[in-house]
Amino acid sequence: MNLLFASTIEPAERWLPLLERALPRDRIFLEPRADIDVALVASPPPGTFGRLPQLKLVQSLWMGVEKLLEDPGLPRSVPFARMVDPGMVAAMSETVLAHVLDWHRHHWLYRLWQREKKWKRRGQFMAQDRTVGILGLGELGADAARKLLALGFRVCGWSRRPKRIAGVHGSTDFGEILGLSDALVCLLPLTAHTRGVLDAAAFARMRAGGCVVNVARGAHVVVPDLLAALDARHLAHAYLDVFEEEPLPAGSPLWSHPGVTVTPHTAALTEPRTAVPSIVENVERVRRGEAPLHLVDFAAGY
Repeated sequence: MNLLFASTIEPAERWLPLLERALPRDRIFLEPRADIDVALVASPPPGTFGRLPQLKLVQSLWMGVEKLLEDPGLPRSVPFARMVDPGMVAAMSETVLAHVLDWHRHHWLYRLWQREKKWKRRGQFMAQDRTVGILGLGELGADAARKLLALGFRVCGWSRRPKRIAGVHGSTDFGEILGLSDALVCLLPLTAHTRGVLDAAAFARMRAGGCVVNVARGAHVVVPDLLAALDARHLAHAYLDVFEEEPLPAGSPLWSHPGVTVTPHTAALTEPRTAVPSIVENVERVRRGEAPLHLVDFAAGY
């Protein structure tokens, strides 16, 4: 089969040697052509899809697909699969654990006090004293939940559809999960229903002294409401990896706010070494005439 690798962000040299080794029977191209069967894409150049009349599969190289769904050229009649990359799942859980532990062990505050040369201690909490709420219990959320449980935290989670994960209190009641959460981790896809979901009302329902970890999309958070909750000391800290405008503008108050930790959209990157097997599986499924895995629900937006 003929594969197209099309991305303005992902460097082809990181992917092509692995893809060529894993799919020796197939041909991989860097420019659109009429006989392409499978398009491997991440922020493809404008107009890419309009030049692929025989397309059988669009395979995203990323887990988030909202930008591709906004592309007017994306063919709705062709199967569209999102990436499920074990390496990215592991990296995301590492980031979630790092931020939760940074808050739980007061390291965010000790960094502030170090700059002020203050020798002070905060009281110690046990992991079992804290409840971490996870918004989104898909592959990323489920893996993070299991690893938080292994550290002794209580874990609850919200999902649009009921999910059962051993040891996790799952609910489709968003308000219930907010009310149970000391720390709140956002791993939701960005849709019309989840845009601005972390607002003043949401923060007010959380337990005092907690933290917010947003490693999903910047538009999930209403920034002025978050800053107000931090200034009122209802929230202790916020860990933000994603923003509505990226790079984060130099004039943003998030850069200098003492209650905010900013990272440059690095919570979890697609790892070609672990992602290529997922691509190969879907290519082989197309070859056999079977349905690809991890298809995007166009109506749901993920």
